[in-house]
Amino acid sequence: MPALVLLGIFMVYPILWSLWMSLQVGRGMNLNFGGFANIVRLTQDPVFQRALSNTLIFLAIQVPIMLVLALLFANALNDSKLWGRSLFRTAIFLPCVTSLVAYSVVFRAMYAQDGIINQMLMGLNIIADPIPWLADPFWAKVVIISAITWRWTGYNMIFYLAAMQNIDRSIYEAARIDGVPAWARFWHLTVPMLKPVILFTTVISTIGTLQLFDEPNLLTQGGPSDSTLTLSLYIYNLSFKFMPSFGYAATVSYVIVVLVGILSFFQFFVARERR
Repeated sequence: MPALVLLGIFMVYPILWSLWMSLQVGRGMNLNFGGFANIVRLTQDPVFQRALSNTLIFLAIQVPIMLVLALLFANALNDSKLWGRSLFRTAIFLPCVTSLVAYSVVFRAMYAQDGIINQMLMGLNIIADPIPWLADPFWAKVVIISAITWRWTGYNMIFYLAAMQNIDRSIYEAARIDGVPAWARFWHLTVPMLKPVILFTTVISTIGTLQLFDEPNLLTQGGPSDSTLTLSLYIYNLSFKFMPSFGYAATVSYVIVVLVGILSFFQFFVARERR
């Protein structure tokens, strides 16, 4: 009973209250019932549409890259003959426990106009002039994607690595004796047996990317020209940065809820067992 009371106070009540608030219009706490006025406002809000498209771009590009890298790293670090694999595992996992503010400061310095990234690229004669990483809409997205990938690849790698270590080694030995090459063993044995873990990491990575807030807020503040503005950052701006509009912010938050539900259902549907 105490657990149910706590869940009701801190989870069920806020959800129901935010749903009711999404039907309110007004500024600050001076709210009035507006019905579906906030939903109509969504369709006419270019900033919301920009934030939605940015979030979906990050989702479509960053999540596949991150999960593929995590799977490849896990497969490489699962080799018992690899020297220093414990060190490599720690190094790849370390970013996700690194201080968010500290690594954001480092990334801003690295991708500055005169930062080490531009200096290295120009030193290798790859580019002639410095790239405006944080001032150009396209390159700002690249910075955000690289930051998220750097931070969370190791986190997903741990799930894959733990699952690979539970696979019976005799399966690989039998395949090796039959002359199955390494790439075929990975694609036809490892990947199918990791299907539940891949589904799990895909779902949690999708949810995390749809709620992306930290990197756009600390690295680019949603700029330039809202090119890295995400739905979560837009909700924050609506609630605390601009003239408070809590009702409309609650409506935008339920867009994330709907997207999470639709995409999670689609992922489970694609990954279902076919008979």
